[in-house]
Amino acid sequence: MKGALLLNLGSPDSTDVPDVRKYLDEFLMDERVLDIKEWKRKLLLKLIILPKRPQASAEAYAKVWTDEGSPLIVTSEKQQKLVQEDTEIPVFLGMRYGSPSTASVVAEIKKAGVTELLILPLYPHYAMSSYESAVVKTMEELREQAPDIVTKLVQPFYKDPEYIHALWESIKPKHEGSGAHLMMSFHGIPERHVKKSDPSHAHCLVTPNCCDTCHPAHATCYRHQCMTTAKELMKYGGIDEKNVTISFQSRLLRDPWLSPYTDFEIQRLAKEGVKKLQVICPAFISDCLETLEEIAMEGKEEFLEHGGEEFELIPCLNTHPLWIKWMVDKIEKWES
Repeated sequence: MKGALLLNLGSPDSTDVPDVRKYLDEFLMDERVLDIKEWKRKLLLKLIILPKRPQASAEAYAKVWTDEGSPLIVTSEKQQKLVQEDTEIPVFLGMRYGSPSTASVVAEIKKAGVTELLILPLYPHYAMSSYESAVVKTMEELREQAPDIVTKLVQPFYKDPEYIHALWESIKPKHEGSGAHLMMSFHGIPERHVKKSDPSHAHCLVTPNCCDTCHPAHATCYRHQCMTTAKELMKYGGIDEKNVTISFQSRLLRDPWLSPYTDFEIQRLAKEGVKKLQVICPAFISDCLETLEEIAMEGKEEFLEHGGEEFELIPCLNTHPLWIKWMVDKIEKWES
């Protein structure tokens, strides 16, 4: 019996501070997210991050929370439902952090009698803190709970033609003919993560123009894959690169992260005379805190404060028909 598992990041169970603290603790204790020695990670969380950050994060979540719950969870559940409507193969949904947990969904998959499982991480790009972490956790749970299940893994789809087509069609109605400058804001990661993901440890962020120089490291290079998505999207949509800014958002702590930084670029564009700005976040499949609060609210405020006049977040793929079709096709055309 075949089954398919959609994997996403997750969300706190509510906007209550204890629930947010629990979520942040699980998220930041992940060695692939905060990749420092365990004792340092625990010390940093207990003494610096968890005493203060949950309150601020809870307030941010409250700004985007819906009557149905977390935007990320609600949208993911809608995606699962729509995909299930178009396939007879059972479709399951799991989160790397929070609920429904990876452990609980693996138990559900085992109980359903699945013997072959297609794992579909909802991350277009490879990063140790997202795609890799979700896959590793899932495989650990499968080994522990259901070691006989045969698995197949969908690889990062950052340049898949049908994904690019779906992404452009979701953007096109808002952007085409708008006259707006387009910002492609990808989620940021520390530069050290990029270097760690390079198996040669001698190419990424070391070789000049490393993202444009063919190398095996590109298979696990987040920056290269983001840049490739941006280039493929511009090519497919016929977008002039002069009207596009590529940036990275959501940096944490003081270590160097991938740049340029989105908040700095928003301010720069406004100061340089850009009056109308549209932002897309191609690293996310579903709108979430990082798009709805960080970009649509904080980003808009920064743009208007520094001289901009019109600001718009173009939604993620969410439940766009072509995105649902993309997932269904992956599941239906799956060959063991």
